[in-house]
Amino acid sequence: MNTANNTTTQTERLKKEIQTADAIVIGAGAGLSTAAGFTYSGERFEQFFSDFEKKYGFHDMYSGGFFPFESPEEMWAYWSRFIWCNRYMDIDNGTYKTLFELMKDKNYFVITTNVDHQFQKAGFDKQRLFYTQGDYGLFQCSEPCHDATYDNEEIVKDMLEFRQDMKIPAELIPKCPKCGKPMTMNLRSDDKFVEDEGWHAAAERYNDFLQTHRGKHILFLELGVGYNTPVIIKYPFWEMTADNPKAVYACLNFGEAAVPDGLAQQSIIINGDIRQVLSEIK
Repeated sequence: MNTANNTTTQTERLKKEIQTADAIVIGAGAGLSTAAGFTYSGERFEQFFSDFEKKYGFHDMYSGGFFPFESPEEMWAYWSRFIWCNRYMDIDNGTYKTLFELMKDKNYFVITTNVDHQFQKAGFDKQRLFYTQGDYGLFQCSEPCHDATYDNEEIVKDMLEFRQDMKIPAELIPKCPKCGKPMTMNLRSDDKFVEDEGWHAAAERYNDFLQTHRGKHILFLELGVGYNTPVIIKYPFWEMTADNPKAVYACLNFGEAAVPDGLAQQSIIINGDIRQVLSEIK
C-alpha cells in the first residue's frame, strides 16, 4: 500500500482537481462526522450521558447502543437522547458547511455510510445524496412487516419531555402502524434493515450519475472512510479509478490514508485532519 506523503503538495493537487473535474463523487464515512465534532466518548459523552454512565456503567454512546436494558421504557429513554444528540442537535463545527461551500457549484454526488443527516443540514441537495446505511431520524418495523420508514422527530421530542426516572411512559414506546410490533431504528445492522422507496430511488440516481460520467475526468473524493465496510465506498472507488485513466482518487483520512500501489499515480493521499484540510482548500 502507498501511504500519505507531503500534505501541502497533496492539498494543492486536491484543490486543483476539485476545480477542474467534470464530476465529483464524494464518499463519506464516520471519520468525516468525527472531524465535524460528532464524537461518541469523552467530553461530549460526559456532557449528555453522565447519568446513564452512573446508572448503567457504560462509558461511551456506542456501548450504550448495545446495552441490555431491562425494559423498552429504559431503552427508549437512552435512544431518544442519543437520537436527539446525534441527529437533531446542531453540533457541526463547520466541517460539513465548508465541504458544501466547496461543492455547491460543482457537479457532485454523495454516497455515505453516515446516518446523522449532516449533509442535508449543511445544504447538500437531497437528490444528490445516497445514505446507504439508514438514518437516525427514521423508524421502521422491527419485523419488518413492510418496507416503509417513519420520521421520528416528534415522538423523540415527546420521549425526552415526558421521561421520568430514566424511563419513558409505556404509551410512547413506538409500535408499527401495520402489525403493532415494536418499531426500531432504520440502521443497517442485520438482514431486517428496510430499504424503502426513497433508498432505492437514491441508489438509482447514484448509479445513473456514475454511468453518465463514465470515462470522464471524475474525482472520487473519499473522506474519513475506514475498513469497517470498505465494500460500500473504498473498494468501488479503487475499482472505478483503475478502470478510468482520467479518474483521480483522493483519500483524506486521519491515520488511515493509503492506496494500493497500482493506483498511486492516479491518487491524492492526505493523512490529516479533514476539517483543517477542507478549510485550507476553501
